[in-house]
Amino acid sequence: MQYKYKTSGTCSRAIEFEIDNGVVRNVRFEGGCNGNLKGIGSIVEGMKAEDVIAKLEGIRCGFKSTSCPDQLAKALKEAMQNG
Repeated sequence: MQYKYKTSGTCSRAIEFEIDNGVVRNVRFEGGCNGNLKGIGSIVEGMKAEDVIAKLEGIRCGFKSTSCPDQLAKALKEAMQNG
């Protein structure tokens, strides 16, 4: 199933991704640090959503209370709960 999550508190504006039987696929960030976010998408491709959440949840960017990886974890949690 495909999802779009509007981010908050980060340079990226939104995250689009798919979850197929609990596995993360096709993560794309809108805005933000292009190379870094493509790297995150590539790294999490094929991972279980629960594992991605465990790895990325709580990561902060500088003095911000969140980050793009943390926002991805939040998006995945929301998708898993509502899926």
